[in-house]
Amino acid sequence: MNRYTNNIGVKVPQVLLPDKNADFKKWSVVACDQFTSQPEYWEEAGNIAAGAPSTLNLILPEAYLGKPGEAERIESIKANMREYLDAGVLNTLEPGFVLVRRIASGKERLGLVMALDLEHYDYNKGAKTLIRATEGTIVDRIPPRLRIRQDAPIELPHILVLIDDPGRTVIEPVEKCAKELEVLYDTDLMLDGGHITGYFVNEPELVDNVIAALAELTNKDAFEAKYGAGHAPLLFAMGDGNHSFATAKAAWEAVKATIPEAEWEAHPARYALVEVENVHDAGIEFEPIHRVLFGVDPKAAKAKLLAMLNEQNGNATAKEFLSQTDLDAFVADYSGQSHVLPYYFGQSCGAFVVDKPAQQLSVGTLQNAIDALLKEFPGAEVDYIHGKDVVLELSSREDAMGFLLPAMKKSELFPTVVYDGALPRKTFSMGEANEKRYYMECRRILD
Repeated sequence: MNRYTNNIGVKVPQVLLPDKNADFKKWSVVACDQFTSQPEYWEEAGNIAAGAPSTLNLILPEAYLGKPGEAERIESIKANMREYLDAGVLNTLEPGFVLVRRIASGKERLGLVMALDLEHYDYNKGAKTLIRATEGTIVDRIPPRLRIRQDAPIELPHILVLIDDPGRTVIEPVEKCAKELEVLYDTDLMLDGGHITGYFVNEPELVDNVIAALAELTNKDAFEAKYGAGHAPLLFAMGDGNHSFATAKAAWEAVKATIPEAEWEAHPARYALVEVENVHDAGIEFEPIHRVLFGVDPKAAKAKLLAMLNEQNGNATAKEFLSQTDLDAFVADYSGQSHVLPYYFGQSCGAFVVDKPAQQLSVGTLQNAIDALLKEFPGAEVDYIHGKDVVLELSSREDAMGFLLPAMKKSELFPTVVYDGALPRKTFSMGEANEKRYYMECRRILD
């Protein structure tokens, strides 16, 4: 019998990790959905990890997704997983959480690695489940990721899940005991990823306390005190990696269809490994996710977007500026309910100003116009970019146009999901690309 049985969707996992003497700097690489327009980043990561066991050999960077050789890469990934298991590169720990202390870009944040029950997750708008998406899920993005997870013996997450715990009752009490916990890894991370330390949380009383504190966050009275009456409890909100979690859900549904219902609860594919963080952690900052269009004539794209913004909203104009300083001053001084959307191409900079936006957030206004443009511009693509400097660099290409978006407030996340459902896709990011989760822990998903 599972000692840690609960009704809040938490599974106390048996994680897999390399031996403590492993070179964790080579082992750990950043989330596969970062640096998608910069394959040179992944080439450098490959040079650093060369010759050593590395999670780089167990993932498919999305810079290579849909590119020639994808199928061969996926088969190699699964072969590497089996080799790491058979050769003893990965060791199985007893059931427990992992407390993670991450320092990146001068900020420190805490997390707990655990597994979540995919039966408690629904990414559809209007979901009432304990685990929900925070942004629109693009179902077309699931199949290519599913090809990687299907028949894979292990999973390794870059998924960050948020809890709304202003009283700091779940993770922070565990951190106070860190000096008494076993250190599983303590390493710098490659390519400006900062530093990470992992502590093993396997003492039954500590584990029980975490589960009890999480359950208390779903207490009807406590939840209504935050959000008012009439709302189904939301415990876990996707921070990063929603499409990976949705892929795990799709994979589980496929497995579930092939086994008797009596075997569902114990099957490892029913759960997905994640890192849970408190949205109130001072080290968590919401960064905007910017956009860059590729494969377009920038002037034609500008004209089409302006037309789409007028059609979808009303009274949209485009303003040109002589310098970045002038544009920044305009954005800073602009007041009212309008959405100001800075854009860049070549040596030009400007801003769309939408005086009567149909969407609540600027990201929704811009994304709707971009989606409409993509339908009419064959060969055009959009990429989602972390960091202003990268946008400016990419938008200098002759076939590109970049856009900057404002950051969302952390305090807006849970209320928005509770009241309105998922946000527009790619609304926010938990930090810049180098601050994303680096792969570290693994878990078996096939017996």
